[in-house]
Amino acid sequence: MAEHREESLLEKITEKFHGRHSSSVVDSDDEKSSRGPSAAAEAVKAKIYRLFGREKPVHKVLGGGKPADVFLWRNKKVSASTFGAVTAIWVFFELMEYHLITLVCHGLILSLAIIFLWCNATTFISKSRPHVPELSISEDLALNVVLSLRYVINRGLVALRDIASGRDLKKFLAAAAALWVLSIIANCCSFLMLFYIAFVALYTVPVLYEKYEDRVDAFAEKAEAEFKKHYVVIHVKYLSKIPMGPLKDKKFQ
Repeated sequence: MAEHREESLLEKITEKFHGRHSSSVVDSDDEKSSRGPSAAAEAVKAKIYRLFGREKPVHKVLGGGKPADVFLWRNKKVSASTFGAVTAIWVFFELMEYHLITLVCHGLILSLAIIFLWCNATTFISKSRPHVPELSISEDLALNVVLSLRYVINRGLVALRDIASGRDLKKFLAAAAALWVLSIIANCCSFLMLFYIAFVALYTVPVLYEKYEDRVDAFAEKAEAEFKKHYVVIHVKYLSKIPMGPLKDKKFQ
């Protein structure tokens, strides 16, 4: 009897152990199957080449929020009105050769004349005077603009310092080439024309890139591979022969 009880106890223990083990195996298989597609999708996304090593969507790269919606034409009314206003300013200053002070003075004269006549005409037509709103720039808005400019300028200075430190020759050559091309373009057109070209590019390039993202990334991957091949040849023949000493960072107090 005692031996029969011991055998029955051993059988129950082994059944419980095998049941837990099989359930844990099933759970682990379920977890792997549930995580499998997402993990595989993430691995595939990680292997896809993106322009400039981008890991976020274009909307987030542009800062997200309302400014990104305007640049990507998500809010077509605001985008169209902003584009039209900047185009009108470009036409006034570039094509019609208006000067800034002249345009501001003419605009103020016209607006003051309209408001003045409107306020005086109400006495003859027995209507209440129009409410002229008080215009002022808030302190918070001014501080936000100044802080944003300070942040952008500091980032630019840090980038220039990194380029001039002599650590990355490729980055230095790219910056020198970009500045050289920019100087040629600036020599051919005015500052306002250059600003308008940059504005049009900002309003067209991101939305077109978002629409044809896969094609552009595939072409950029091929172009980068070709550039690396030519860069290796140039580096072996010429750049590697340039003596470059180690530069030490100076501590600025």
